[in-house]
Amino acid sequence: MPKALWNGYISFGLVNIPVSLVTAVRDKSIHFNLLHPEDGARLRQKLVCPFDAKEVGRKQAARGYEVSPGEYVIVEEDELRALEPEKSRMIEISDFVAMAEIDPVYYERPYYLIPQEGGGKAYSLLLRAMVEKNRIGIGKFVFHEREHVVALRPLDGILCLEIMRFADEIVGRKGIRDSVEEERSADKKQLELAKELIDALAGDFEPEKYKDDYREAVRELIEKKARGEKIVAAPAEAHEGKVVDLMAALERSLAQVRGGQEDAQGAAGRKPTRGGRKKASGKQ
Repeated sequence: MPKALWNGYISFGLVNIPVSLVTAVRDKSIHFNLLHPEDGARLRQKLVCPFDAKEVGRKQAARGYEVSPGEYVIVEEDELRALEPEKSRMIEISDFVAMAEIDPVYYERPYYLIPQEGGGKAYSLLLRAMVEKNRIGIGKFVFHEREHVVALRPLDGILCLEIMRFADEIVGRKGIRDSVEEERSADKKQLELAKELIDALAGDFEPEKYKDDYREAVRELIEKKARGEKIVAAPAEAHEGKVVDLMAALERSLAQVRGGQEDAQGAAGRKPTRGGRKKASGKQ
């Protein structure tokens, strides 16, 4: 089980449920260090003043916010600390909203909540009630010295805590919508073909079949170089920006998908024959 990042309580009404917070996702990005190519030593970053070329220690550096070009307001560390929210061991749920009301764009990072000793019954009760009412809990939570708005939602038999973005962090969509070409009199044939293509590609979401090809390629490159293999870069393919005939592209796409499905069905329906191939007779 993942290590607990935080221990506290889910609080709603007068009910407090002891829980632990654990990570729900892990970063699997490949990270590199900056090295001096001549001797392989790791490089160090220094803070240098551009006016007198003197090095400044990190403890001596000040935080400044640019209020106009070249003009800064200095903010002291103790001033920032005074504004930090009080440490709390509560996930305070203030509202229960319909699941469909929350746009996924608000979700930022998920965590799992695990019941602590003595909290299992209340945890299960809350989970079941939320499932049956089809509701998500919304509240606030102090984590890493910041106050977050969070969503508490049922997920595969446990409670998932989603740290959410605040409303003013979401980019408005009106201007983007206005820039989208709206075809009110769309060609009916094109629309039907597009819908047929969607139906042909419809299926269940299987996250395991989507891989990070770039990360795997980088890992393979590192392993080959570590073994001393010579790497030859393949030339990049040239892609011409041709204007696409939408109707023709839809027809070809649909034919390609249907052809692939027929091949798969044919392969599944064929049974292997015993004794290998039969010899052709000499009769014409």
